[in-house]
Amino acid sequence: MDSPTASTTEGSTARIVTSRSSVIESIRGCGLSGLRVNKEDLKRKLSMPKYLRHAIRDSINSKDVNAAADRYREGNSAGREEAPEGPMVVFVNSRSGGRHGPELKERLQQLMGEEQVFDLSDVRPNEFVQYGLGCLEKLAGLGDFCAKDTRDKLRILVAGGDGTVGWVLGSLTELHRQGREPVPPVAVIPLGTGNDLSRSFGWGGSFPFAWKSAVKRSLLRAITGPVCRLDSWHLLMSMPRGEVVDPPHSLKSTEECSLDQGLTIEGELPEKVNCYEGVFYNYFSIGMDAQVAYGFHHLRNEKPYLAQGPISNKLIYSGYTCTQGWFLTPCISDPSLRGLKNIIRMHVKKVNCSEWEQIPVPKSVRAIVALNLHSYASGRNPWGSPKPEYLEKKGFVEAHVDDGLLEIFGLKQGWHASFVMVELISAKHIAQAAAIRLEVRGGEWKDAFMQMDGEPWKQPMSKEYSSFVEIKRVPFHSLMVNGD
Repeated sequence: MDSPTASTTEGSTARIVTSRSSVIESIRGCGLSGLRVNKEDLKRKLSMPKYLRHAIRDSINSKDVNAAADRYREGNSAGREEAPEGPMVVFVNSRSGGRHGPELKERLQQLMGEEQVFDLSDVRPNEFVQYGLGCLEKLAGLGDFCAKDTRDKLRILVAGGDGTVGWVLGSLTELHRQGREPVPPVAVIPLGTGNDLSRSFGWGGSFPFAWKSAVKRSLLRAITGPVCRLDSWHLLMSMPRGEVVDPPHSLKSTEECSLDQGLTIEGELPEKVNCYEGVFYNYFSIGMDAQVAYGFHHLRNEKPYLAQGPISNKLIYSGYTCTQGWFLTPCISDPSLRGLKNIIRMHVKKVNCSEWEQIPVPKSVRAIVALNLHSYASGRNPWGSPKPEYLEKKGFVEAHVDDGLLEIFGLKQGWHASFVMVELISAKHIAQAAAIRLEVRGGEWKDAFMQMDGEPWKQPMSKEYSSFVEIKRVPFHSLMVNGD
């Protein structure tokens, strides 16, 4: 155990509280709490005036903000209608949630109007940001007060997993860069497997059984809930040119590769490099956990009939973990399964520090995770809740989702990870960091495995040249609606 634990009585109490919280979360998720929501009252609160809904729709379809805005300004009420109390736009990942995805989409369209509900297979979030919000801004600039009020009060609901929520949040960051504020806050209906973002902001960990009644309550909470801040983290990866990587959707190729120049590099630099960048909201990891995730994703893609929902996904994932050598490891005969210390040099910038500091990688650690949320791997908290005296001794501070820090911890063999996941012990605390720099070089390793918010990839390694991963906080916060 890597941090001091409370007494047996305190530990038992903590587990009882955790269990009780889980039951309460389940009840909330099933739609059994809260008052009955009147359908017509809710629709009045959510639905935009018809001309605005059609203007947004046509702007997106035609990819022309000006033409749609001009057409709907002529012959309409010119903004004399009132904006709804809580204008809402919903993005639905109809491929998530099993058979419920298409049904949920239809139900949402009934509650607020077809034009305010977008299927992500038809309309991408960046298209809505560019053309849908652009149309409202154009109309507002022409003196349409209804459009201006609607734009200012707009909130977004995402029905999907963590990857879908991250996709929408990433698209909204363009508003910060372009000075197009306010940025709409995001609420969640959880349709994924882990749903850690959803759990962290009070939206539950699973799609509710009594979902038809629960959806109305979710919509009401989405327009009335308080807005919270969330750190987001920019990842930049540089690798020797010629090495091919099959990146996940969240990692894009980039021509700009401006690594921090304040650090010396151990190996030689290649003349040409390939660079990738992305943003994550929950975690980045490297090592055995990412290797297991990579294998599971490929197994699921090759045999989709094996994974029909969150429960079956978790069962298959658990079984697959046991086949990957994390529990019984022939370290002597297989160099690829040794600790990460063999391939990684890690530097961090600590809280309120501008200088890089090298952090030794513990010899026993086989997976390193940089965590932003309090929820990881379907609601676990591997960092735990260390006592104040332990935090002071280690130079740590209490973890928050908007504190500008990542919690870096290590997982050893599979048995250690298993005890961490059931919260019997804490993970191996390594550091808290405002920025992270990893230098990775292969040696006997041919590949390293990495993942970002549940999207894993296999990273080719070079014996001669290092690859670099640099993580820094995005200079503005994402906004989430608290569903508690």
